[in-house]
Amino acid sequence: MSASGATGLRPFDRPYLLLSLASLFWAGNIVLGRFIADHIPPVALTWTRWVGAFILLALVARRDLLRDLPALRSRWPQLVGLSALGVAGYTVLAYWALHYTQALNALLAQSVTPLVIGVWSFALYRDALTPRQAVGVVVSLAGVATIVTRGDLGALARIDVNLGDLIFMVAIALYALYSTLLRDKPKVAQTSLLTALMALAAILLTPALLWEIAQGRTMSFDAVSLGSLAYVIVFPSTLGYLFYNRGVELIGANRAGPFFHLIPLFGAALAILLLGERPQAYHAVGFALVLAGVWTAARSGPARS
Repeated sequence: MSASGATGLRPFDRPYLLLSLASLFWAGNIVLGRFIADHIPPVALTWTRWVGAFILLALVARRDLLRDLPALRSRWPQLVGLSALGVAGYTVLAYWALHYTQALNALLAQSVTPLVIGVWSFALYRDALTPRQAVGVVVSLAGVATIVTRGDLGALARIDVNLGDLIFMVAIALYALYSTLLRDKPKVAQTSLLTALMALAAILLTPALLWEIAQGRTMSFDAVSLGSLAYVIVFPSTLGYLFYNRGVELIGANRAGPFFHLIPLFGAALAILLLGERPQAYHAVGFALVLAGVWTAARSGPARS
């Protein structure tokens, strides 16, 4: 099936739309995660996020889940690995990192994800980036740098590396590996796969949650916390992962990777819309470079079907 977004395709068969929406939801998650760092500890936020998303998705996809349960059980070691990497591991490390790192550092770390996916794809499957994909990654990365440095690329040399940066890079490496390994996922419905991964993530995180509570770090049950949890459960967790997994299924990890460069683009747009920041010329230049790079990399090579 063509991934070109031809007319007649259902929304769930449009990889560019799905990957763009996932990036939008995750941009909101990064902004929100930094905002609520003092309200909800990282493990509690991650555990509640996946428990809530599991309940929501299991109610919607219960028929698919019951049908696919035998196939999921037969591949449970692989599912545990995928959940540990891209669901439990990535999210808890990302939220933990947001307690220490600056926004500029976090956006730059997120933007290298396509490069790390390329490294994992080559190491595991000998899939090298095509010249067009490499050009697209470089162009969109230049756009990201333009946005997050506000047009002053010299700011890159003045970034202070801290503990949060190192934690975020580990998180990115885990998620990139998860993205690469999705090609060998069980042949089941996307909803069934994601429901199983969410349930496993909650189980894997339970010991860490109990340890966090024992340390006296508990959640503040206020309007900010509850509203934030509602957002992360529905959008970056349920819809974001569902859309991303489907996008990777349609066009592959290497071609889906550059869509991560849309996250800082959307993050800047959200800051303009929600925080009252004024758009500047560097926004337009950066947006144009990111979109050009994503378009170049995503259209290289045939789509998967």
